[in-house]
Amino acid sequence: MKNVIVLSCSTGQGHNSCAEAIKSYFEEKNINCEVSESLEFISPGFAKFISWGHNFIYRHIPWFFRWGYNFSERHPGVLNSGSAINMVLTAGAGRLYEHLAAGGYDTVICTHVFPSLALTAALRKYPLSVQTAFVDTDYTFSPGTEFSDLQWYFVPSDSLRGDFERRIAAPHRTVTTGIPVRGEFWTRHTRDEARRMLNIDVRAKHLLVMCGSMGCGPIMKLLRRVTDGAPRGIVVTAICGTNERLRRKLERRYAGDGRVHIVGYTGDVSLYMDSADLYITKPGGISVTEAAAKNLPMAFIDLVSGCEKYNMEFYTDLGAAITDTSVDRLAQRCVQLLTSGDELRKMRSALEDYRQPNGAELIYYELSKGTEQ
Repeated sequence: MKNVIVLSCSTGQGHNSCAEAIKSYFEEKNINCEVSESLEFISPGFAKFISWGHNFIYRHIPWFFRWGYNFSERHPGVLNSGSAINMVLTAGAGRLYEHLAAGGYDTVICTHVFPSLALTAALRKYPLSVQTAFVDTDYTFSPGTEFSDLQWYFVPSDSLRGDFERRIAAPHRTVTTGIPVRGEFWTRHTRDEARRMLNIDVRAKHLLVMCGSMGCGPIMKLLRRVTDGAPRGIVVTAICGTNERLRRKLERRYAGDGRVHIVGYTGDVSLYMDSADLYITKPGGISVTEAAAKNLPMAFIDLVSGCEKYNMEFYTDLGAAITDTSVDRLAQRCVQLLTSGDELRKMRSALEDYRQPNGAELIYYELSKGTEQ
């Protein structure tokens, strides 16, 4: 394995983050690796439209995402090789083949079901000697995956292997690796070190709030409920990501309140996790895996359900997270966790026992074996 391309899809930043984690690890091993937006092989305008549409739906009409995901689960045929949707998603198969052939790649990795379908179509029509792989970025079998035909399927947990092995064409090459996250999440500062670096009181209990890179969800209401009911000794950091409107509103609301830190887009998420006692987040596959790598207990806001429902269930069943359908009750439970301490220790212990695997490392190991055979 010498020349690798990772095909991602900008429907949220999770798939891109996973792709970049793979790229970074492979480059540390002196493997040439690039990341490409798969939908651009259809057209750059189409890729931008899908990315914009996903972000708009996530922020403003999350019920539509939930409906669409649930519909595709109930009617998997909407993504099969003869469907209109599949024809659209594989329209760039010829251009994808030309790019792979011209680039001399020996390995192609997909971090989303869309490029896995396009790659399957390309290789059926234009055979090419490459090693192919799909990386599952959620703790479930995503609709449409069964219509791909790749050599390797890398899954987050042993609990998913049975489902994959029943439903894909390559059951003997389903491997549990975990979801790849960036290398910084595998390094840790002590809690006190991280807090001093971020100017956060080392004596306080620290609640970190972040709902994805888009800063979606009821963050303002949640902060209000937490701060209204929190005793002294609890501080809150809200990371707003790319949501500048939310950042400005929160800064006005909490100006002068030393208990609340408002942060915009930041490259220090890993450090903030090191500093936190509890993490409120939407259960995106990458977000929860990053927290698990840090042994950081979680509280989930279920914004869109769909695939995120399965991520949420995985970690709540593990005993490493809590959730509630009510923002008021979730805020109250978070305050109770921070003030008692015992349950937080149990949640952290559950994560330590689980031992989140390093996805990028294990994927590199498996694909290296594949090229040696």
